[in-house]
Amino acid sequence: MGEKVVAGTFDLSERNQYRSKLRECLAGLRRLLDEERFDRPKNLMGVEIELNLAGPDGMPRMMNAQVLERIASRDFQTELGMFNLEVNIAPHRLGGRVLDRLAEELRTGLAYAHRKANEVNAGIVMIGILPTLDHHDLVSGNLSDVDRYALLNDQIVAARGEEFALDITGVERLTCTSTSIAPEAACTSVQLHLQVTPGRFADVWNAAQAVAAAQIAVGANAPFLFGRELWRESRPPLFLQSTDTRPPELQAQGVRPRTWFGERWITDAYELFEENLRYFPALLPLMDDEDPLEALDDGRVPRLAELVLHNGTVYRWNRPVYGIADGVPHLRVENRVLPAGPTVTDVIANAAFYYGLVRALAEEARPVWARLPFEAAADNFDTACRYGIEARLKWPRRGRYGGIVEVPAVSLVRDELLPLAAAGLDAWGVEPADRDFYLGVIEERCRRRVNGASWQAATYHQALETGLEREAALAATTRRYAELMHAGEPVHTWPVGLPEPAVLS
Repeated sequence: MGEKVVAGTFDLSERNQYRSKLRECLAGLRRLLDEERFDRPKNLMGVEIELNLAGPDGMPRMMNAQVLERIASRDFQTELGMFNLEVNIAPHRLGGRVLDRLAEELRTGLAYAHRKANEVNAGIVMIGILPTLDHHDLVSGNLSDVDRYALLNDQIVAARGEEFALDITGVERLTCTSTSIAPEAACTSVQLHLQVTPGRFADVWNAAQAVAAAQIAVGANAPFLFGRELWRESRPPLFLQSTDTRPPELQAQGVRPRTWFGERWITDAYELFEENLRYFPALLPLMDDEDPLEALDDGRVPRLAELVLHNGTVYRWNRPVYGIADGVPHLRVENRVLPAGPTVTDVIANAAFYYGLVRALAEEARPVWARLPFEAAADNFDTACRYGIEARLKWPRRGRYGGIVEVPAVSLVRDELLPLAAAGLDAWGVEPADRDFYLGVIEERCRRRVNGASWQAATYHQALETGLEREAALAATTRRYAELMHAGEPVHTWPVGLPEPAVLS
């Protein structure tokens, strides 16, 4: 959303001016594309991970300001909730031993942050949704003390005009209301960035959309919310409902939600930015003093600040990003599908699967999006979120007859997608040792039908069987998860259950 956001209110004329400025930014983007001003291929990737703070008891700790003060590193930043942090890894060039280097950087950074958090009786937990969060933890008073979060909350609440309704039915059903966007803070994810040229953007974005369901199926890690067992990956429905500016009447009319999978394949990056302006009112109409078209006329690279800020308030699962590095503009695809965790090895395995797969699919002669209806990709995404590793997905049939078939996600990944991911990593120049190790983690998850969500659910149910009450079982599961997360072995190797019989107090 940008760092320099100052809280305030906006009058009607400011919103009209902002809309005009957005159109100027969009025209500037069109000129940049037409004039081929964008960066040349650099094969750059980047990783951001949102984290939770929890105490030795497994309960959330609302103290990110104190922890960040001790960490004292620009790699770590605030996130929406006081129990959240975010770690950013500097961009790396895809190739060689980049996956192992990323893993080592993450392990070092997270271990350091965890030690610093321990100084105030907290710790780092890398998980999709912290199971011990309670509805009463996610209130506006527990939003991070940062102007842009308060302003975003105020604007989304004002746009909706009434309480947010959470209603998610999975294994169990959760219904509750919220007067703020604070429940969104429960969603902690991994964002994978890939810098691409304008000519390759559409193919990479389409490929990322097509494989989002497979990413979730093998990587789901958020089965609990507010003490209820819901979807295997409960982040997407929670994110949608907790940021939904549409009252029920607008939902009934088919108005698009700001958390959005999309509705069609694209042919150009411009289409996504243009859709964001056409469909979604500005939430933060903050004006920059730059005239983007004048900047272009003068031979400068425009910041397109309003477009960038507005784009950051439309929560696509694969988001287009405009940026400037060393004075040169570039485009990125930001993949926001994956939950955080369970371990660094699992995160890097998920990244290897994604980067290899989108490279291979984007270069196919008969691309998957020419054979898979977009509606099927969107249905696949919901199905994978609901059922995780047990999902069945629609996919183009191999061979001369074509058509769409429904197959177990684990079979699709093992038989078709992992070989493609391996070929894609080869095309990036990733070392075979890294390729085989990290894709092997994905293969083992499929073979054993285990991911973070299935482990959490199985361990929780075993804890219940020992006689623990629901809240105690969730806390015990969280403590065991944190212990195994910091030990670092990938989740498919984790023994199900608590390390010793639980003792009733």
